[in-house]
Amino acid sequence: MADKPSKKLRDQFEALRNVPRFFRMIWAVAPMLSLWNVVFRLLQAALPLTMLYVGKEIIDVTVAEIQHPPLDHAILGLSPALWGWVLLEFVLAVLSSLLNRAIALTDSLLGDLVSNDSSVQIIRHAATLDLFQFEDAAFYDKLERARTQTAGRTALMSMVLGQAQDIITVLFLSGGLLAFNPWLLLILVIAVIPAFVGETRFNHESYSLTRSWTPERRELDYLRYIGASNETAKEIKIFGLEGFIAERFKRISDQYYLANQKLAIKRAAWGSLFGAVGTASYYAAYGFVIWQTVRGHITLGALTFLAGAFRQMQSLLQVMVIRFSRIGETALYLQDYFDFFAIKPLSAEQAGKKRLPRPMQQGIVFENVGFKYPESEVWAIRNLSFTLHSGEKLALVGENGAGKTTLVKLLANLYQPSEGRILLDGIDLQEYQPEDLRGQIGIIFQDYVRFMFKASENIAVGNIEEKENAARIEDAAHKSLADGVISGLPKQYEQMLGKRFLGGVDLSGGQWQKVALARAYMRDAQLIILDEPTASLDARAEHEVFLRFAALLKGRAAVLISHRFSTVRMADRILFLENGQLLELGSHEELLAQGGKYAELFRLQAKGYV
Repeated sequence: MADKPSKKLRDQFEALRNVPRFFRMIWAVAPMLSLWNVVFRLLQAALPLTMLYVGKEIIDVTVAEIQHPPLDHAILGLSPALWGWVLLEFVLAVLSSLLNRAIALTDSLLGDLVSNDSSVQIIRHAATLDLFQFEDAAFYDKLERARTQTAGRTALMSMVLGQAQDIITVLFLSGGLLAFNPWLLLILVIAVIPAFVGETRFNHESYSLTRSWTPERRELDYLRYIGASNETAKEIKIFGLEGFIAERFKRISDQYYLANQKLAIKRAAWGSLFGAVGTASYYAAYGFVIWQTVRGHITLGALTFLAGAFRQMQSLLQVMVIRFSRIGETALYLQDYFDFFAIKPLSAEQAGKKRLPRPMQQGIVFENVGFKYPESEVWAIRNLSFTLHSGEKLALVGENGAGKTTLVKLLANLYQPSEGRILLDGIDLQEYQPEDLRGQIGIIFQDYVRFMFKASENIAVGNIEEKENAARIEDAAHKSLADGVISGLPKQYEQMLGKRFLGGVDLSGGQWQKVALARAYMRDAQLIILDEPTASLDARAEHEVFLRFAALLKGRAAVLISHRFSTVRMADRILFLENGQLLELGSHEELLAQGGKYAELFRLQAKGYV
């Protein structure tokens, strides 16, 4: 147990290595604003000693004039020299107020800029990571810590700048104390050491508590969201889940409160003791200065100067001790932020430089492809070999969990094979530029996102570079039947969708699906992937959508996933997956003639329509 405080102190000192990197980031965001902030703080740092000295002169001159009243050139009975010192103190007081406001303003503006920039950087970096990294709970903990500590990073900037300003002020005041009595400075330093050690220890414990509870805090955020959300309100009411969710939230939040309460009480108790030590040191020094004044060793002005300097230094040192430990604590959180940016996509070294051929000639070949998720022993796909020819329409069929969506994500280069390889025109997919490859793929997933954007933007996400191309957006909406939905909205294409924001309008499942389908028409892609694209549509709408899809897919390679065999029949060939492996491959007629698993399921589904 004896080495714990030193280890915690060492951890915080090591975390301070992140501070220079952090300030380089601040400087890159706003160099001129950062420079003005430093200038204002340097000026403000010199004012306390100057004002104390001016106050000393005012008192000494006042005492001298009481003893020897001025005879000549007096103004209202006081000498011009005394009025000059008073005027200077007034100017310094006004300047101090202006500098404080200027510092607060630049701190606020810098904080906003840094907060916004760090959020942008998190969004951009997250987009570079592999998809399966987002499916890992440990990764989400790191992302959560990086994302939720924006306010802490802004506070760290103000604290470090404030600490630098106070250090300069203390140096000025120390010079004043040393000129009169060096022992006063020693008393101050000794008095703040216990507070420094205590604050360091408790800040580290606070950080450890917060870090260890990251999964539980994420669960609390999730429970808070589902407990009061339009997306979950129906299930909550129908199944009467409000009690279950509320009790679960209360149980976890109470546990966190009790753990935090114990630390907070202990911190407050020790903090009070250390504060009393600091106060006692001030009055001991104050008594010593009074004794020297009464004995005639120093003037009354020097008394006020030393008392004021000692009081300000004691206050500043206590603030600096607390702030230093808070800087160390916040720097530990800053480490979490930089740790997130240290996460690299596992596929980063596999990113190629080649551009896709336009058009594709030979097609796409799977050669003994296998894939399993990290830290999983189960193969989602194994020993999969087939060819998707240029311009061919291939349907993927299989029961839930057969590996259809995993295959699609491999095809879209969202996952990389664990074994085997995928070739496009004879070249491994990993040799192509990922952005160029994905730019040539139009894909609509079964679990498409319902963006809380305008209707036009919801469609434009299929090709966001065309978000201002109203004609293309409207044409895509017409082809997906979304135009009928949008024409009924109050603001039509400018209508905000979803209920999250003021004025938003929610859509039914089928209406949302038509909007999502329009995204496929926005992209001039060589490969179209449709993962259950019509699951929420009625039979008539589905039939019409697929008639239009036939025109979209003309001359392009396409992969279609559907549980409806009436839809599957439009494909040139059908690939039947079972347990991640190819079971059957052929046209609809060929598979029926084989009398295998596909034929069995087709006949079972057909009986449902008899």
